[in-house]
Amino acid sequence: MVDPSALDAAIEALDYSHLRVGPEHIDANGHMNVGYYGVLFDKALDLPWARLGIYSQQILADGKSSFALESRFTYQRELREGDPLWFSLLLLDYDAKRLHYFMRMFHAGERWLAATCEQLSICMDMTTRRSTQWPPACLANISALFDVHRTRERPVETGRALGIRRADPSRPPPC
Repeated sequence: MVDPSALDAAIEALDYSHLRVGPEHIDANGHMNVGYYGVLFDKALDLPWARLGIYSQQILADGKSSFALESRFTYQRELREGDPLWFSLLLLDYDAKRLHYFMRMFHAGERWLAATCEQLSICMDMTTRRSTQWPPACLANISALFDVHRTRERPVETGRALGIRRADPSRPPPC
């Protein structure tokens, strides 16, 4: 049986020190280019996924993997070359095939929020390239983590619609 608190503590204690903003991530504006946020969120996700057994040699050996279905990013504060990174993960929901989660990217030294990523992922059978159920051991880990995370407050960025907020919604947008 999986200890939910121990699993949560292990995920919170993951070491992201190998992740930092490299010179290849910098654009003409002198900060990290928008495209690299997704790359770094994905690299960071490998660590909790491995802890859950979702992206480990075992699940790959079983012919399964996880695929992203949908992602949404918010950019809170710019990152510059050399900035060290730290990440957090919050499992928002799950079912037998899918995971809905939220990640935060922080400046590791100063602990300010740089960006967020809300994502929906699915378990894939790599032979058929179709969705399938998470293996039982993975699902047990997912369920245990959700038992801890379900009581946490949802970040304000989750589920937001993309668009321009207007003070007077009855007024049409300018042409």
